[in-house]
Amino acid sequence: MASLSTQYWQLFLSQGICVGLGAGCLFCPALAIVSTYFSKRKMLAIGICACGSATGGLVYPAMFQQLIPTLGYGWTMRALAFATMVCLVVSNLLARPRLPPYSTGPIVELAAFKELSYTLFAIGIFLVFWGVYFAFYYLSSFGVDIIGIPQNESFNLFLVLNGVGIIGRTLPAYLADRYTGPMNILLMVTVASIICAWAMIGVTSREGLYAWTVVYGIVGNGLQAMFPATLSSLTTDLKKAGVRMGMIFTIVSFSVLTGPPIAGLLITRDNGRYMYAQVFAAASMVVGFLFLCGSRLAVTGKVLLYKI
Repeated sequence: MASLSTQYWQLFLSQGICVGLGAGCLFCPALAIVSTYFSKRKMLAIGICACGSATGGLVYPAMFQQLIPTLGYGWTMRALAFATMVCLVVSNLLARPRLPPYSTGPIVELAAFKELSYTLFAIGIFLVFWGVYFAFYYLSSFGVDIIGIPQNESFNLFLVLNGVGIIGRTLPAYLADRYTGPMNILLMVTVASIICAWAMIGVTSREGLYAWTVVYGIVGNGLQAMFPATLSSLTTDLKKAGVRMGMIFTIVSFSVLTGPPIAGLLITRDNGRYMYAQVFAAASMVVGFLFLCGSRLAVTGKVLLYKI
């Protein structure tokens, strides 16, 4: 339907609402199913599964850029839809729940919020994601408006940001399985993302922006991959993994929905400068990190060297 859209409200309903709901209904169950099949390499399996986001973020924009001049908007959108359909057919044929349906369980398990670790994790991950997507939305415009790179080159920044995400989504997951556990890795990549968020304020050159993009692409994508893996490790009852993961994804969806518009408003209030938005993104991640630390302490106590 997006290929037939000629007005904003049509595109909003088709691409914004329908695609958003559909993607959420597919992504969350897929991760929940994968998490029930693995014990020794669970984090790596979830990380590889999450690589689809980075791969799609690399392939779909490139397809759009290459096809739009020759096919036009309508058939470009249809080509993207055909590619999506092929992937969905394969994935749905391969996806098989390991456990029987948990028919007695609620759609929303409010009792989960009685667990301090889960509640602190939910608050922390909301605040972290309030800021982490700032770069994903505004990196290209920052390159054009502040650094002065050409408009067509700014698209390459987005491709680099997503391309290195394949490393960011698999390497931390491997380290979590092998050495530290997912929560510890999540805290590490969150700290690295916070440092990068503050460091963006000091980026003033084209070379520096590309270097920053590579580093942030790795740690920012690593953060996105590790938070569902961490949540999986906090859930001891596998039958509740799906509903608890869905609840966190719902909470994060409001964070991702409101964070970038707030940053955009701050850019407008700052007369096109990005300082206020950068401070907002970095500061919200700092506060979120503190809540995530509280979630870890609720599980491990004051034990520092604990694999979780």
